[in-house]
Amino acid sequence: MLKIDMHTHILPRTMPNWTEKFGYGKFIHLESNPDGSANMMQGGNFFRRIVENCWDESLRIKEYEKFNTQVQVVCTIPVMFSYWANPKDCAELSRFLNDHIAELVQQYPKHYIGLGTIPMQDIDESIKELERIKSIGLVGIQIGSNINDKNLSEDEFFPIFEACSRLGLAVMIHPWQMMGFDSMKKYWLPWLVGMPAETSRAACSMIFGGVLERLPKLRVCFSHAGGSFLPTLGRIEHGFNCRPDLVAIDNQVNPREYVGKFWVDSITHDIDALKYILNMQGSKRVCLGSDYPFPLGDLEIGKFIEESDLSNTQIEYIFCNATLEWLDLDINNFL
Repeated sequence: MLKIDMHTHILPRTMPNWTEKFGYGKFIHLESNPDGSANMMQGGNFFRRIVENCWDESLRIKEYEKFNTQVQVVCTIPVMFSYWANPKDCAELSRFLNDHIAELVQQYPKHYIGLGTIPMQDIDESIKELERIKSIGLVGIQIGSNINDKNLSEDEFFPIFEACSRLGLAVMIHPWQMMGFDSMKKYWLPWLVGMPAETSRAACSMIFGGVLERLPKLRVCFSHAGGSFLPTLGRIEHGFNCRPDLVAIDNQVNPREYVGKFWVDSITHDIDALKYILNMQGSKRVCLGSDYPFPLGDLEIGKFIEESDLSNTQIEYIFCNATLEWLDLDINNFL
Protein backbone atom coordinates (compact mmCIF):
# COMPACT_ATOMS: atom_id res chain seq x y z
CA MET A 1 0.00 0.00 0.00
CA LEU A 2 1.39 3.39 -0.99
CA LYS A 3 1.83 5.67 2.00
CA ILE A 4 2.09 9.45 1.50
CA ASP A 5 2.76 11.81 4.40
CA MET A 6 1.13 15.02 3.21
CA HIS A 7 2.12 17.34 6.08
CA THR A 8 5.86 17.79 6.55
CA HIS A 9 8.19 20.79 6.75
CA ILE A 10 11.61 21.45 5.27
CA LEU A 11 14.19 24.25 5.00
CA PRO A 12 17.22 24.81 2.80
CA ARG A 13 20.40 24.14 4.81
CA THR A 14 21.99 27.32 3.49
CA MET A 15 20.16 30.58 3.04
CA PRO A 16 20.95 34.27 3.41
CA ASN A 17 20.65 36.24 6.60
CA TRP A 18 17.56 37.98 5.31
CA THR A 19 17.54 40.56 8.12
CA GLU A 20 21.00 41.75 7.10
CA LYS A 21 20.17 41.52 3.39
CA PHE A 22 16.99 43.58 3.63
CA GLY A 23 18.15 45.79 6.47
CA TYR A 24 15.18 45.40 8.81
CA GLY A 25 12.87 42.96 10.56
CA LYS A 26 13.19 39.60 12.26
CA PHE A 27 13.53 37.17 9.38
CA ILE A 28 14.63 33.62 10.12
CA HIS A 29 18.23 32.59 9.40
CA LEU A 30 20.26 29.58 10.52
CA GLU A 31 23.32 29.48 12.76
CA SER A 32 25.28 26.22 12.90
CA ASN A 33 26.07 24.38 16.13
CA PRO A 34 29.16 22.18 16.75
CA ASP A 35 27.01 19.04 17.00
CA GLY A 36 25.67 19.48 13.45
CA SER A 37 22.35 20.97 14.50
CA ALA A 38 21.34 24.55 13.73
CA ASN A 39 19.58 27.33 15.57
CA MET A 40 16.76 29.10 13.83
CA MET A 41 17.34 32.74 14.69
CA GLN A 42 14.53 35.27 14.41
CA GLY A 43 16.52 38.41 13.76
CA GLY A 44 18.92 38.23 16.70
CA ASN A 45 16.73 36.05 18.92
CA PHE A 46 16.74 32.27 19.29
CA PHE A 47 13.57 30.70 17.87
CA ARG A 48 14.11 26.93 17.65
CA ARG A 49 16.86 24.32 17.41
CA ILE A 50 16.59 22.00 14.43
CA VAL A 51 18.61 18.97 13.36
CA GLU A 52 19.65 17.42 10.06
CA ASN A 53 16.28 15.90 9.23
CA CYS A 54 14.92 19.41 8.79
CA TRP A 55 17.04 19.88 5.66
CA ASP A 56 18.79 16.61 4.69
CA GLU A 57 16.54 15.04 2.05
CA SER A 58 18.42 11.70 2.01
CA LEU A 59 18.23 11.34 5.79
CA ARG A 60 14.52 12.14 5.67
CA ILE A 61 13.91 9.34 3.17
CA LYS A 62 15.71 6.85 5.44
CA GLU A 63 13.73 8.05 8.46
CA TYR A 64 10.31 7.85 6.92
CA GLU A 65 11.04 4.53 5.22
CA LYS A 66 11.23 3.05 8.74
CA PHE A 67 7.47 3.65 8.91
CA ASN A 68 6.73 2.17 5.48
CA THR A 69 6.25 5.62 3.99
CA GLN A 70 7.36 6.24 0.41
CA VAL A 71 6.49 9.89 -0.23
CA GLN A 72 6.48 13.19 1.67
CA VAL A 73 4.64 16.34 0.72
CA VAL A 74 7.03 19.10 1.78
CA CYS A 75 6.45 22.77 2.53
CA THR A 76 8.26 25.46 4.46
CA ILE A 77 8.00 26.10 8.21
CA PRO A 78 5.19 28.63 8.82
CA VAL A 79 7.46 31.10 10.61
CA MET A 80 9.07 31.63 7.19
CA PHE A 81 5.84 33.10 5.75
CA SER A 82 6.98 36.64 6.68
CA TYR A 83 3.66 38.25 5.74
CA TRP A 84 4.66 41.27 7.83
CA ALA A 85 7.56 42.12 5.50
CA ASN A 86 7.81 44.44 2.52
CA PRO A 87 5.97 42.55 -0.26
CA LYS A 88 8.93 42.63 -2.66
CA ASP A 89 11.21 41.19 0.02
CA CYS A 90 8.69 38.52 0.98
CA ALA A 91 8.33 37.64 -2.71
CA GLU A 92 12.11 37.19 -3.00
CA LEU A 93 12.15 34.98 0.09
CA SER A 94 9.21 32.98 -1.26
CA ARG A 95 10.96 32.40 -4.58
CA PHE A 96 14.07 31.20 -2.78
CA LEU A 97 12.12 28.69 -0.69
CA ASN A 98 9.98 27.55 -3.62
CA ASP A 99 13.00 27.00 -5.86
CA HIS A 100 14.59 24.84 -3.18
CA ILE A 101 11.49 22.64 -2.93
CA ALA A 102 11.12 22.46 -6.72
CA GLU A 103 14.73 21.28 -7.05
CA LEU A 104 14.09 18.64 -4.39
CA VAL A 105 11.01 17.37 -6.24
CA GLN A 106 12.91 17.26 -9.54
CA GLN A 107 15.75 15.30 -7.92
CA TYR A 108 13.49 12.83 -6.08
CA PRO A 109 10.21 12.74 -8.05
CA LYS A 110 9.01 9.51 -6.41
CA HIS A 111 9.85 10.63 -2.88
CA TYR A 112 8.80 14.29 -2.64
CA ILE A 113 5.82 16.44 -3.64
CA GLY A 114 6.10 20.20 -3.19
CA LEU A 115 3.89 22.99 -1.85
CA GLY A 116 5.02 26.59 -2.24
CA THR A 117 4.66 29.76 -0.20
CA ILE A 118 3.52 33.16 -1.44
CA PRO A 119 3.56 36.78 -0.18
CA MET A 120 -0.09 36.86 0.87
CA GLN A 121 0.16 40.52 1.91
CA ASP A 122 0.38 41.53 -1.77
CA ILE A 123 -2.18 40.15 -4.19
CA ASP A 124 -0.34 40.93 -7.42
CA GLU A 125 2.93 39.46 -6.14
CA SER A 126 1.06 36.40 -4.87
CA ILE A 127 -0.66 35.68 -8.17
CA LYS A 128 2.61 36.19 -10.04
CA GLU A 129 4.28 33.64 -7.77
CA LEU A 130 1.33 31.25 -8.11
CA GLU A 131 1.83 31.23 -11.87
CA ARG A 132 5.54 30.55 -11.34
CA ILE A 133 4.85 27.83 -8.76
CA LYS A 134 2.73 26.03 -11.31
CA SER A 135 5.48 26.29 -13.93
CA ILE A 136 8.23 24.84 -11.69
CA GLY A 137 6.30 21.72 -10.75
CA LEU A 138 4.79 22.50 -7.35
CA VAL A 139 1.22 21.32 -6.92
CA GLY A 140 -0.12 23.76 -4.37
CA ILE A 141 0.61 26.24 -1.62
CA GLN A 142 0.70 26.38 2.15
CA ILE A 143 -0.70 29.55 3.72
CA GLY A 144 -1.30 30.80 7.24
CA SER A 145 -4.58 30.75 9.15
CA ASN A 146 -4.57 34.54 9.19
CA ILE A 147 -2.69 37.19 7.27
CA ASN A 148 -1.37 39.87 9.61
CA ASP A 149 -4.42 39.17 11.79
CA LYS A 150 -6.82 39.52 8.86
CA ASN A 151 -9.19 36.61 8.29
CA LEU A 152 -9.04 34.61 5.08
CA SER A 153 -12.57 35.76 4.29
CA GLU A 154 -11.39 39.30 3.53
CA ASP A 155 -12.25 40.31 -0.03
CA GLU A 156 -8.64 41.24 -0.75
CA PHE A 157 -7.57 37.57 -0.56
CA PHE A 158 -10.30 36.18 -2.82
CA PRO A 159 -8.32 36.73 -6.07
CA ILE A 160 -5.58 34.49 -4.65
CA PHE A 161 -8.01 31.65 -4.00
CA GLU A 162 -9.59 32.27 -7.39
CA ALA A 163 -6.15 31.95 -9.03
CA CYS A 164 -5.48 28.70 -7.14
CA SER A 165 -8.77 27.30 -8.40
CA ARG A 166 -8.01 28.42 -11.96
CA LEU A 167 -4.50 26.97 -11.89
CA GLY A 168 -5.55 23.74 -10.20
CA LEU A 169 -3.31 24.38 -7.20
CA ALA A 170 -4.24 22.82 -3.87
CA VAL A 171 -4.25 24.91 -0.69
CA MET A 172 -3.05 23.80 2.74
CA ILE A 173 -4.06 26.02 5.67
CA HIS A 174 -1.60 25.93 8.55
CA PRO A 175 -2.05 27.73 11.90
CA TRP A 176 0.44 30.46 12.72
CA GLN A 177 0.63 33.71 14.73
CA MET A 178 -1.78 32.14 17.18
CA MET A 179 -4.45 34.29 18.75
CA GLY A 180 -3.75 35.08 22.39
CA PHE A 181 -0.06 34.20 22.00
CA ASP A 182 1.27 36.89 24.34
CA SER A 183 -1.23 36.15 27.10
CA MET A 184 -0.71 32.38 27.31
CA LYS A 185 2.94 31.61 26.70
CA LYS A 186 3.23 29.35 29.74
CA TYR A 187 2.71 25.59 29.30
CA TRP A 188 3.21 25.84 25.50
CA LEU A 189 -0.45 26.89 25.29
CA PRO A 190 -0.12 28.71 21.94
CA TRP A 191 0.70 25.34 20.34
CA LEU A 192 -1.75 23.28 22.40
CA VAL A 193 -4.73 25.68 22.50
CA GLY A 194 -4.04 28.45 20.02
CA MET A 195 -3.22 26.27 17.01
CA PRO A 196 -6.51 24.29 17.00
CA ALA A 197 -8.42 27.55 17.47
CA GLU A 198 -6.53 29.21 14.61
CA THR A 199 -7.42 26.41 12.22
CA SER A 200 -11.09 26.67 13.19
CA ARG A 201 -10.83 30.43 12.67
CA ALA A 202 -9.61 29.82 9.13
CA ALA A 203 -12.28 27.21 8.35
CA CYS A 204 -15.10 29.36 9.72
CA SER A 205 -13.80 32.41 7.86
CA MET A 206 -13.63 30.60 4.52
CA ILE A 207 -17.11 29.10 5.01
CA PHE A 208 -18.91 32.12 6.43
CA GLY A 209 -17.13 34.42 3.98
CA GLY A 210 -18.40 32.35 1.07
CA VAL A 211 -14.97 31.41 -0.30
CA LEU A 212 -15.77 27.70 -0.49
CA GLU A 213 -19.25 28.45 -1.83
CA ARG A 214 -18.00 30.70 -4.63
CA LEU A 215 -15.09 28.41 -5.54
CA PRO A 216 -16.43 24.83 -5.34
CA LYS A 217 -13.42 23.46 -7.25
CA LEU A 218 -10.90 24.93 -4.80
CA ARG A 219 -9.16 22.02 -3.05
CA VAL A 220 -8.46 23.04 0.56
CA CYS A 221 -6.93 21.01 3.39
CA PHE A 222 -7.05 22.23 6.99
CA SER A 223 -4.10 21.07 9.10
CA HIS A 224 -4.17 19.15 12.37
CA ALA A 225 -7.47 17.40 11.57
CA GLY A 226 -9.14 20.76 11.08
CA GLY A 227 -8.19 21.95 14.55
CA SER A 228 -11.20 22.62 16.74
CA PHE A 229 -13.59 23.16 13.81
CA LEU A 230 -15.09 19.68 13.48
CA PRO A 231 -15.24 18.92 17.24
CA THR A 232 -17.14 22.18 17.84
CA LEU A 233 -19.26 22.15 14.68
CA GLY A 234 -22.43 21.67 16.74
CA ARG A 235 -21.81 25.00 18.46
CA ILE A 236 -20.80 26.66 15.20
CA GLU A 237 -23.94 25.43 13.44
CA HIS A 238 -26.14 26.45 16.39
CA GLY A 239 -24.65 29.95 16.24
CA PHE A 240 -25.40 30.07 12.53
CA ASN A 241 -29.02 29.07 13.20
CA CYS A 242 -29.75 31.17 16.28
CA ARG A 243 -27.95 34.37 15.23
CA PRO A 244 -28.01 34.52 11.44
CA ASP A 245 -27.93 38.30 11.76
CA LEU A 246 -24.35 37.95 13.05
CA VAL A 247 -23.13 34.76 11.38
CA ALA A 248 -24.99 34.25 8.07
CA ILE A 249 -24.38 37.73 6.72
CA ASP A 250 -22.16 36.77 3.76
CA ASN A 251 -23.17 33.14 3.16
CA GLN A 252 -26.56 31.68 3.97
CA VAL A 253 -25.48 28.03 3.58
CA ASN A 254 -25.33 26.00 6.80
CA PRO A 255 -21.67 25.34 7.70
CA ARG A 256 -22.41 21.63 8.14
CA GLU A 257 -23.06 21.45 4.39
CA TYR A 258 -19.34 21.90 3.75
CA VAL A 259 -18.21 18.92 5.81
CA GLY A 260 -16.66 16.43 3.40
CA LYS A 261 -16.08 19.11 0.76
CA PHE A 262 -12.63 20.00 2.12
CA TRP A 263 -9.80 17.82 3.37
CA VAL A 264 -8.14 17.53 6.78
CA ASP A 265 -5.07 15.62 7.88
CA SER A 266 -5.00 12.80 10.40
CA ILE A 267 -2.93 14.46 13.14
CA THR A 268 -5.13 13.74 16.16
CA HIS A 269 -2.76 11.47 18.19
CA ASP A 270 -5.93 9.67 19.27
CA ILE A 271 -7.78 6.94 17.39
CA ASP A 272 -11.16 7.81 18.91
CA ALA A 273 -10.77 11.43 17.84
CA LEU A 274 -9.78 10.26 14.35
CA LYS A 275 -12.83 7.99 14.18
CA TYR A 276 -15.01 10.99 15.02
CA ILE A 277 -13.35 12.97 12.22
CA LEU A 278 -13.79 10.04 9.82
CA ASN A 279 -17.45 9.72 10.77
CA MET A 280 -17.97 13.34 9.79
CA GLN A 281 -15.63 13.69 6.82
CA GLY A 282 -15.44 10.19 5.41
CA SER A 283 -12.08 8.57 4.72
CA LYS A 284 -11.90 10.13 1.24
CA ARG A 285 -11.35 13.51 2.89
CA VAL A 286 -8.82 12.58 5.61
CA CYS A 287 -5.14 12.51 4.61
CA LEU A 288 -2.21 10.98 6.42
CA GLY A 289 -0.12 13.77 7.96
CA SER A 290 2.67 13.82 10.51
CA ASP A 291 4.04 17.39 10.92
CA TYR A 292 7.49 15.77 10.55
CA PRO A 293 10.12 16.51 11.78
CA PHE A 294 8.72 18.35 14.80
CA PRO A 295 8.05 16.68 18.17
CA LEU A 296 4.39 17.72 18.39
CA GLY A 297 3.78 15.74 15.20
CA ASP A 298 2.91 12.09 14.61
CA LEU A 299 6.51 10.98 14.13
CA GLU A 300 5.53 7.31 13.86
CA ILE A 301 3.64 8.37 10.71
CA GLY A 302 0.27 6.72 11.13
CA LYS A 303 1.29 3.77 13.28
CA PHE A 304 -1.73 4.35 15.52
CA ILE A 305 -3.91 4.06 12.40
CA GLU A 306 -2.26 0.82 11.27
CA GLU A 307 -2.80 -0.67 14.74
CA SER A 308 -6.47 0.33 14.82
CA ASP A 309 -9.57 -1.58 13.73
CA LEU A 310 -10.20 0.71 10.75
CA SER A 311 -10.89 -1.19 7.56
CA ASN A 312 -8.22 -1.66 4.90
CA THR A 313 -10.29 0.49 2.55
CA GLN A 314 -10.38 3.35 5.06
CA ILE A 315 -6.66 3.06 5.72
CA GLU A 316 -5.83 3.02 2.01
CA TYR A 317 -7.80 6.22 1.49
CA ILE A 318 -6.10 7.89 4.45
CA PHE A 319 -2.62 6.71 3.50
CA CYS A 320 -2.70 7.71 -0.17
CA ASN A 321 -5.95 8.10 -2.09
CA ALA A 322 -7.28 11.13 -0.21
CA THR A 323 -3.99 12.97 -0.64
CA LEU A 324 -3.77 12.09 -4.33
CA GLU A 325 -7.26 13.46 -4.88
CA TRP A 326 -6.53 16.64 -2.89
CA LEU A 327 -3.38 17.27 -4.95
CA ASP A 328 -4.90 15.94 -8.21
CA LEU A 329 -2.07 13.47 -8.77
CA ASP A 330 -1.87 10.04 -10.36
CA ILE A 331 -0.80 7.17 -8.11
CA ASN A 332 1.31 5.75 -10.95
CA ASN A 333 3.72 8.67 -10.55
CA PHE A 334 4.92 7.09 -7.30
CA LEU A 335 4.85 3.37 -7.96
